[in-house]
Amino acid sequence: MLRFTLKQIEYFVAAAETGSITLASERVHISQPAISAAISNLETELGIQLFIRHHAQGLSLTPQGQRVLREAEGLLLQAGELIAAASELSTKVAGVLSLGCLATLYPLVMPDLLHVFKRRYDTVRIDAVAGDQPGLIDQLRLGRLSLLLGYDMDIPPDLAFTPLATLPPFAFVSTRHKLARHRSVSIEQLAAQPFLLLDLPISRDYFLSLFHRAGLQPRIAGSFEHMDVIRSLAARGEGFGLANAQPRNRASLDGHKLAYLALEGNPKRLTLGIMMMRNTRRTQTVKAFLALCHELIHDQWQAVAP
Repeated sequence: MLRFTLKQIEYFVAAAETGSITLASERVHISQPAISAAISNLETELGIQLFIRHHAQGLSLTPQGQRVLREAEGLLLQAGELIAAASELSTKVAGVLSLGCLATLYPLVMPDLLHVFKRRYDTVRIDAVAGDQPGLIDQLRLGRLSLLLGYDMDIPPDLAFTPLATLPPFAFVSTRHKLARHRSVSIEQLAAQPFLLLDLPISRDYFLSLFHRAGLQPRIAGSFEHMDVIRSLAARGEGFGLANAQPRNRASLDGHKLAYLALEGNPKRLTLGIMMMRNTRRTQTVKAFLALCHELIHDQWQAVAP
């Protein structure tokens, strides 16, 4: 724990370099008694004598004071560099930006965001990770992330949420499925079919609630943590899946075709947005990324529908 302040160090260096309380006072624009008190307090905290006081002849450093002066000058230099770095981070788009993104969203939105942002701001290094929303929120609280891209589900009160796009749920099935010829499907029709559930925190409860609100129990044929697994199984005719963020293609990773079906009856939608700690000051880098999110997500995804 520090037992002195940078101000005390600054006043000590001023006195040491000028050899005078009076000249030090003029240099740092503070009263002579304040300079003397700061030096005395510093000597007390360090447990050494820094100066020899000469009546009417100023100050001279003790051997211990000369050693401390070298270290103090280095400390003030580092403090100045810290202030300069902080000023650059707050006024320029630069530095490191640590991002978190919900795993199901990451391959759909993050590559485009990263590509465009890096092209515009090559002075920024971006560290982006994928995960489940509760785990990413923990990292946000620990200061390991600056921003989190996710849904408006169970957001703690200490987080601020900036909405970007409201996405309705939709179903996807094999193009050979009997429902594939429809543009939309009811939750009652889906309840009779094998359901491939996305088994992630919060997402699981949301998708099950679509059935529970209608007083129905889905026929769960399997629970999986990866959306690509569900898409591949659905494309093979093993059941149907549910999602909110719609990929730009309609095929599984192994090339089998999928049909996307809107859900009838105005089911609960999810809002995609950016989370950050409430009352956190937004740097220019954060503001630039938020602006890009509005440009690439809000403008392109707001009207997405199967």
